[in-house]
Amino acid sequence: MGQVIRVGMVGDRMLVEGFKAWARQASDLRFVAEGRTVAEVLPGARQADVVVLDLVLCDRSAPGPNVRLLVEAGHRVLAVAAAPEPSRIAAAMLAGARGFVGKDQDLAELAAAIRAVAMGGVSFAHQVADPGAYPPRPRLSAREQAVLVAYCSGMTLKAAAHHIGISTATAKTYLERVKAKYEQVGRPAYTKLELAARVMEES
Repeated sequence: MGQVIRVGMVGDRMLVEGFKAWARQASDLRFVAEGRTVAEVLPGARQADVVVLDLVLCDRSAPGPNVRLLVEAGHRVLAVAAAPEPSRIAAAMLAGARGFVGKDQDLAELAAAIRAVAMGGVSFAHQVADPGAYPPRPRLSAREQAVLVAYCSGMTLKAAAHHIGISTATAKTYLERVKAKYEQVGRPAYTKLELAARVMEES
């Protein structure tokens, strides 16, 4: 196993305790701080490589300022939530979060996302739609999802590319793939507004 990744977690007790119990099997993950609010976690999270942040906390604080506080303290942030609400994810991305994982994903996927973010990457778990809830959504890669969310959150393509850590040309390629995939499932989206509408439809 590689270098130990120091993890802080901000969220409800079920999320924290469930992942802590599972992570005992992973020798590369070590908890250094936990709490129900960012204020509780920050003092003990100085050494954390990644902070996992629930976007809906008991103190009803907004995702953007919470992410910003953690990023300014030098942490990479991975957002989690029970539902992939585009407005909350967009706010977290704009504030500097490096990825998003839904709470309905299994703990192994959360661990994989933590590892990806710790290595300086991005990680967006694909949310599986209820087949009867809306027309089929395309299967996007983590990088395609990251570009889509960053771009639709209000960033320019250049800013989205810089945020994710790729070139503008590469981001443009990913965005073109996203558009092609939406067209393939019968839900074409050619403009930024149309892409944002698709993201909103899938919330």
